[in-house]
Amino acid sequence: MLSDPPADCGLCPRLVAFRHENRRLYPDFHNAPVPSFGGTDARLLVVGMAPGLKGANRTGRPFTGDYAGDLLYDTLLTFGFATGTYDKRADDGLSLIDCRITNAARCVPPQNKLIGSETANCRPFLETTIGEMPALKVILVLGSLAHGATLAALGRRKSAFKFGHNAVHDLEDGRLMVGSYHCSRYNTNTGRLTEEMFHDVFRQVRELLDTR
Repeated sequence: MLSDPPADCGLCPRLVAFRHENRRLYPDFHNAPVPSFGGTDARLLVVGMAPGLKGANRTGRPFTGDYAGDLLYDTLLTFGFATGTYDKRADDGLSLIDCRITNAARCVPPQNKLIGSETANCRPFLETTIGEMPALKVILVLGSLAHGATLAALGRRKSAFKFGHNAVHDLEDGRLMVGSYHCSRYNTNTGRLTEEMFHDVFRQVRELLDTR
């Protein structure tokens, strides 16, 4: 099983139709499943929900080109998980350090909302992504959907691992899961997530990695 879907993945009819419409409206966009970013030897995996229409779906790199990426990549640079300059482009030269980024669903959904069958269809790719990371120690999930999708990919019951901001769960296999509110503009505009709150999560992630 591949860890990233093929460019012409047809598993989700609704997402396929949306992809074709976006190719018509935005012919210069990536408009295909967005592959994971970062090396398989990383100890940290960041899992988001899905590509943004004019972010990752445009650029072809997770969290690249929209506000969520501005906050995420600035934070990764601050805490030593990235090097270079983030310039909202997949070819900006930015590199990740001991970190990999992916999404629970690899295709952009209409109105930024997934349905259950779509995360289920993409689950094998997330399973393979996790499985091909032998050094993985910490999985950081951004939002409750990524939390649930990741637990499903790991074969864990969601009820046993309650989502919470900056909550740490021992997966009992040598790995830890850390939760964070998603770094979306909506969450920051409403005050649900502040930059300092997001930094606190990564401060804890860094400490967890440094002690394992």
